[in-house]
Amino acid sequence: MPVKTQENKRFVKEDFTESSFTNTTFSDCVFENCIFQESDFRNTHFSDCTFRSSNLHLVKLDGCRFQDVFFEESKIVGGEFYKCDDRFFSLKFKNSILMGCNFSDLKMKRTSFLGSKVKECYFSDTFLVEADFRETDLQGSIFHHTNLSKADFRDAKNYSINPQSNTLKKARFSIPEALSLLNFFDIQIS
Repeated sequence: MPVKTQENKRFVKEDFTESSFTNTTFSDCVFENCIFQESDFRNTHFSDCTFRSSNLHLVKLDGCRFQDVFFEESKIVGGEFYKCDDRFFSLKFKNSILMGCNFSDLKMKRTSFLGSKVKECYFSDTFLVEADFRETDLQGSIFHHTNLSKADFRDAKNYSINPQSNTLKKARFSIPEALSLLNFFDIQIS
């Protein structure tokens, strides 16, 4: 199947519900106030694209490539990012809502989740060195065998990270939320 290419385009208030973008390449495109309800991104390539105030709900991500893609004030529900092509996987999130997303087995060095709500997301065997979780609400998210070295959790809240099953070398936390790291130890604090 031939690859379709979209370059330097701006999509505003488009409803792409159940649309297929299979084998399409988007380069330097902006999606603003767009709806992607159960859309098909299989084998789609996004390069230097921005999703602003957009809604991605149960989008099919098998083989999708996100290269330098920015999500701002967007909502992503049920994103199975672990199914993406991980060769050039690089994302940034700002003031976005991520619910029920799975980022297992991905290399996400320096990924930013700044000011976002990352709820009930799954990070297992994920490489999140130098990730930015500042001001992020991580309610119900699970970190398992994840490398969080030098990650920044200042002013983040509602996280539950077991220091015994994750790597936290030189990670940054702020009080009082950092006290939650002690919940995994059989100790009493007075």
